[in-house]
Amino acid sequence: MDVQFGFGTVHDVAERATLLGSVEQADRDGLDHFSMSDHPYLGARLDAYATVGFALGRTARISGLVNVTNLPTRPAPMLARTVTSLAALSEGRLVLGMGAGGLWDRIADLGVAPLSPGDAVDAFEEGITLIRKLAGGGPAVTHEGRHYRVREIEPAPVAAPPVWTGSVGRKSLAATGRVADGWIPGHAADWLSKRYRESRPVIDEAAASAGRDPREIRTYYNLPGRITAEPLAATRDSEGRWLGGSPEQWAEELTGAVLDHGASGFTLFSPTGGSPDSLTLGRWAAEVAPAVREAVAAEAAV
Repeated sequence: MDVQFGFGTVHDVAERATLLGSVEQADRDGLDHFSMSDHPYLGARLDAYATVGFALGRTARISGLVNVTNLPTRPAPMLARTVTSLAALSEGRLVLGMGAGGLWDRIADLGVAPLSPGDAVDAFEEGITLIRKLAGGGPAVTHEGRHYRVREIEPAPVAAPPVWTGSVGRKSLAATGRVADGWIPGHAADWLSKRYRESRPVIDEAAASAGRDPREIRTYYNLPGRITAEPLAATRDSEGRWLGGSPEQWAEELTGAVLDHGASGFTLFSPTGGSPDSLTLGRWAAEVAPAVREAVAAEAAV
């Protein structure tokens, strides 16, 4: 099984040097992806897609992920052009993270007409479908949907990147099952959480109803935590949330997540939600990721 390891970045304008240094370090060290959020109403923030493109141009192997794209501010036809262009320029090193839009009061402040929660999810699912139509070549696309309309638009001659969603509610989870490739549980929920236990069956049922194998939708976790030189007495708090531990404790926990719970990948964040420091990032790439990969490969070979 191919297990993905990435990290979340801080991307304020003032921290641009740290961000780029972290991505370049992760690229050298063999991590799979870097992740950044998309909040265009925050003036101190670098634009997520501009930053991903710039960082991909300075690296050779690592993929970029906007976790997740603020779709209401990036209309699907134009987002299709952005992601297929980045995929072409980076030779496929892009993951399309998709969300329906969360902070609608701030989104509306940008001049975007607010949608009801149900309509936002409908637009989210339709947007994913349209982006795929506008990728991969073929005849011109005319799409007359409820939220998006295009007429005789030529698809890009580039495959659409894999789509991971940040779905939380039942309707959005069902959309993930029908049209997405991956799912990132919200609020940094992990494989032992109630959120995961109650949400994943909704995805699986929707996938099966759409004629898909539910295993096609892989689960990737945003995972805050410390990587310490010495083992911790407790790796989870009283409510069961992961705190971290030594590289060996991380490797044991994540190997179990893959083998026992079907996890497909992990994005490391600092405990405060920002970018891991260089020492932590180095331990993640050089100690935790290889140990998990080796353990999973050994189990698969049995």
